[in-house]
Amino acid sequence: MSAHEITPNRSVLLDLKRRIKLTKGGHKILKMKRDGLIIEFFETLEKARQMRAGVSSDYAAAISKIAIARAVEGDISVKSAAYALQADHQVIVGSKNIMGMKVPKVEATGSMHTDIAHKGYGVISTSAYIEEASVAFEKLLDTLIRAAEVETTMKKLLDEIERTKRRVNALEFKIIPDLRESERFVKFSLEEMERENTTRLKHQKKKGEVAE
Repeated sequence: MSAHEITPNRSVLLDLKRRIKLTKGGHKILKMKRDGLIIEFFETLEKARQMRAGVSSDYAAAISKIAIARAVEGDISVKSAAYALQADHQVIVGSKNIMGMKVPKVEATGSMHTDIAHKGYGVISTSAYIEEASVAFEKLLDTLIRAAEVETTMKKLLDEIERTKRRVNALEFKIIPDLRESERFVKFSLEEMERENTTRLKHQKKKGEVAE
């Protein structure tokens, strides 16, 4: 609503003062939230960099181990060991709260490492190369699960920062200035009305004195 569409009176002025106070309070809280989210984002970004490096390193190690196992034992032995795996790992996707914002929490039901009793193949019948490749891929899987949580959290933080920035800017550059303009208009109008009333009263008093 434009300032000039407001009916200037005392109650409107009081209401505008109240709204300005509340809006300024909300603006301050949103700025604090925005700043807190930015700090959280940069902390998460550092974690993401570390996780990406970890994924890259673990992936290279796993590929190297499986290549050695295939070269030494052959594809059939490697595939047989893979098909014999009895473990059934589950990944749970939940949520956690960061500054009032829900972000994903990704975790496995247990360790990604499978003990030899549940791998489905014997230690004697299977070479150390296959076991090393198995352990390397388990480690990679664990790193990928943790990386998925960090990467998704980082994206959520970016989206929330952008939304909060838009709200802060709307309050700072549109809503609060409009309310202040309305307040100034109402104050000016009331002062004008007060001056007109004073002038009219003085004029009436003079007329009364002349009539006497």
